[in-house]
Amino acid sequence: MTDGKTYRDPEIGAVRALLASMPAAEEGSGDWTARRAGIDGFGDMTPLPEGLTVEAIGIAGLPAELLTPADADPARALLYLHGGGYCIGSPRSHRGLAANLAAAIGVPCLLPDYRLAPEHRFPAAVDDAVKAYRHLLGEGIEPGRIVIAGDSAGGGLTIAAAIAIRDSGLPQPGCLFAISPWVNLGQSGTAYAAVLDDPMLSREGLQDFADAYLQGEGPGHPLASPALGDLHGLPPMLLHAGGAEILASDTTLLAERAGLAGVEVRAEIWPEMIHVWHAFAPWLGAGRRAIDEAAVWVKGKLAA
Repeated sequence: MTDGKTYRDPEIGAVRALLASMPAAEEGSGDWTARRAGIDGFGDMTPLPEGLTVEAIGIAGLPAELLTPADADPARALLYLHGGGYCIGSPRSHRGLAANLAAAIGVPCLLPDYRLAPEHRFPAAVDDAVKAYRHLLGEGIEPGRIVIAGDSAGGGLTIAAAIAIRDSGLPQPGCLFAISPWVNLGQSGTAYAAVLDDPMLSREGLQDFADAYLQGEGPGHPLASPALGDLHGLPPMLLHAGGAEILASDTTLLAERAGLAGVEVRAEIWPEMIHVWHAFAPWLGAGRRAIDEAAVWVKGKLAA
């Protein structure tokens, strides 16, 4: 089944049809419980790599999961920061995506259950991400052997965490990988006008999340909208965005500003792909390719 349109990649039509068939909490409803249950339910649909072990751990009061693929290198690590607009999402919702990326890289993955808005306003998520990174350093993992990655709000949190890590005097990780990153909470850019059929995001929906997260803080704060911040000294970053999502503008803005700040950056816009298409890897070849290609890039950046 497809959505009736013709795509060069026919699988993306089937994914769009799947999304259209799924119930979604109404934007602006304020029913965060229903939204959280919905995204967790999607996560339950994603199969895990064979041989993966899942361990619940605590990091000084911060719950997290440790995902260990078969034959993972214990001297390296992935810190994965889930998406969900800073208001929804959990290790349960993103376990499959994080595990598939960790398996492709061949490393254990720390997946923190960082605090969510509106119960915990900005910058709680940033503080928790830095706490998780400190935990990995405390476990004896060299910073150059750590990759921080995330999707959507988690992609923005990836960049914000790197800024906070730099400003706190901690050593930087080996690299960053941001999938469809939300790095400008002002909801602006060319893609908002150019993309007319984004099946997952809208300006209004993003504003709901931003209002709940910021709670009066300006959207230009560099840890809320890291594309607008000082990016000097950050590690190499790989950015993925879909050509059919409104957040493509965030990726191009971040890439330009990072490059001008002297950061090594590689930005890819995948034609026809939607927001965080990597999450649909079990049903979408382009999702599997995106994960595999990102893993090759990451492995080339991490210290031996």
